[in-house]
Amino acid sequence: MNQVSFKEMLWKRGDWAGYFGLLANNLTNLLTMASLLLFVVGFPDDLVYGRVVPAFGLAIFLASIAYTWFAQQLAKKTGRTDVTALPSGPSAPSIFTVTFLVLIPVFRETEDANLAIQIGLVWCFFEAMILVVGSFLGDLLRKLIPRTVLLSCLSGLGLLLLAMNPMLQSFETPIVAFVVLVIIFINWFGKSPIFKKIPTGFLLLASGTALAWVFGLQSPEAITAALSNLGFNPPEVHIVGLFQAIPYALPYLASAIPLGLANYIFDLENIESAHAAGDPYNTRNVMLVNGVASSIGAFSGNPFPVTVYIGHAGWKAMGAGIGYTIASGFTMLIICLFGVGELLLAIIPVVAIVPILVYVGIVTANQVVRETPSLEVPVIFITLFPWIANWALTMANNIFSAAGTSAASVGIDTLLGKGVYYNGLIHLGNGAPLSSLIWGSITIFAILGKPLRAAIFAFIAAILSFFGIIHAPTVGIAQPELIQFVYAYLMVTGLFLYKYFVDRKDPAQNLSE
Repeated sequence: MNQVSFKEMLWKRGDWAGYFGLLANNLTNLLTMASLLLFVVGFPDDLVYGRVVPAFGLAIFLASIAYTWFAQQLAKKTGRTDVTALPSGPSAPSIFTVTFLVLIPVFRETEDANLAIQIGLVWCFFEAMILVVGSFLGDLLRKLIPRTVLLSCLSGLGLLLLAMNPMLQSFETPIVAFVVLVIIFINWFGKSPIFKKIPTGFLLLASGTALAWVFGLQSPEAITAALSNLGFNPPEVHIVGLFQAIPYALPYLASAIPLGLANYIFDLENIESAHAAGDPYNTRNVMLVNGVASSIGAFSGNPFPVTVYIGHAGWKAMGAGIGYTIASGFTMLIICLFGVGELLLAIIPVVAIVPILVYVGIVTANQVVRETPSLEVPVIFITLFPWIANWALTMANNIFSAAGTSAASVGIDTLLGKGVYYNGLIHLGNGAPLSSLIWGSITIFAILGKPLRAAIFAFIAAILSFFGIIHAPTVGIAQPELIQFVYAYLMVTGLFLYKYFVDRKDPAQNLSE
């Protein structure tokens, strides 16, 4: 590959769309995180903007550097000019988990914001170590778990965690979002783009922003307020504080186990998605980068781990190459160091950006449809159920919280009388990444006539249920409400073992476990 072709590959026309889309997603996560810390937890501004936010941007930037390097090496090795770099971003579920399971309880009990953050840093470091250790098993698990299962689980994540809320936001402000959505349908789904000479990513932001200002949805006063909050805040080293907080953090580390495993599964699924799209990245290297970047972020003051962000297939479908990831990571670093995120959103409305995330979610889900043999299609829908329940549970809990009540106060029987199966949402929605993977594996091995492998996954599910890693909001050994799941999974294990031994005696069966 000559130098000129590599420069052309480093930044292509499609990188503009990938850059704006990934940046918008990361920026949304940044603002969500800052809002939670400031207004829900109650941390002071200087701690959030002076310590957490700069380290947050640093962690994302470090991962984006590594992903860009991996893409460059893959392009050199294969001689291809269509390589797409992996997208880098924070673990969005971790933002909520760390906030509500660690930071809020510690801060309310001690009223010590510094101690709460330090315990959060230990939590993040512990989760990063799960990724580091797990990186040595990643390729083995990708071989053991069928591609259909990994991509199906990712499709649920893409539709429900990435695309659903942006679609709802679009229908809250149709006067802006509908035009943006239709341009996406014409230019990225269709064969005949409109305004061909304008990069689609820029066209989406420009049209959405113009409509928002024309219809008075943006305020000049918001720009003035955002300008007053600008300032330079470099990351600081917090290694000593992190290790000093370890004894205090031990009671909270149990919650890091299921989410660490979930992030591990996210990485596996996203790496498999990239591989299916034609970009075979080394699983161990990618996971090691995520673990190291998250650790450095923790040592710098950020309690939220980074991961391979969802949507590789979507960015590739836009025509993005290598440059969009490093450009987005660098922009996030600048935004976090100088506090310009609020200014950007004062100028560019979120509703002009979120349709891009709808597109990425759809393309992510569509990838599994293209890659799945017809016999295995039921697996796609089975893996969706935990994600649907997870989304619905989150919405229901947010509604109860906004109303100043809870499901327990309203009454589970009262909800059941109205057709709301709240206990079902709790059990199916909690641990969605792992339960989606497990049920997808049970289903595909049942379909393919591999009962022994299905039995293994059912037995693993029994163990995870016993420890409260799936089907429960908190980790705990032998929780009374989960014993029924342990027994149920053990019975399923026995059923598959029975079928295995029956099939062995049947010469018509061709077992290939």
